[in-house]
Amino acid sequence: MVSQANNAFRFATLSEQGIEWTLKRNCSVTPAQLGYLYASLCLLSMGVAGFFWLQGATLVLPFAVLELMAVGTAFLVYARHATDNERICLLGGRLVVERETAGRLSRCEFAREWVRVEPRQDAGQLIEVRGGGQSVQVGRFVRSDLRPVLAREIRLALRGA
Repeated sequence: MVSQANNAFRFATLSEQGIEWTLKRNCSVTPAQLGYLYASLCLLSMGVAGFFWLQGATLVLPFAVLELMAVGTAFLVYARHATDNERICLLGGRLVVERETAGRLSRCEFAREWVRVEPRQDAGQLIEVRGGGQSVQVGRFVRSDLRPVLAREIRLALRGA
C-alpha cells in the first residue's frame, strides 16, 4: 500500500508518522559557502588594494572597502533568505503548516476534517489552506504551473486516499 500511495504523491514524503511536504528554495550556494567565498574575496581584494596603496594609489583602498561593503550587503540579503522553506505535515488528525522566512518560523495547525485547500483563482497564485478561522498561503517554492498538482496532493492526503 505504501508503494501505491507513494506513486500518487509527487512532492510528499511518506513516513510511519504521516505525510510531509517540504518545499524550499533551489539555492546553489549555502550561507556557509557564501561566507567562505566572501572571506576569500575580501582577502584578495584587500591584498590588491594594499599593493596599489603601497605604490602610491591611495584612493584604491577606500573604493575597495566600499565595494566589499556593497557585495557583503548583497550576500547578507541572499543568505538571510537562502534557507526559507515551507513544511506541511499531515499527522493523524492534524494538518500542520510551518513557514520559515528570514529565520522567523510561523506555524498553523488545522483539524483535518475542517481544512479546505484551494488554489487561488488567479493564474500563478499561491495555494490557500483554510480552516478553523485560520488561513495560510503555501507554494512559494513550487513553480506556478505545479501548484495545482500540489493542491490536489494535499486534498488527496486529507481525504485519506
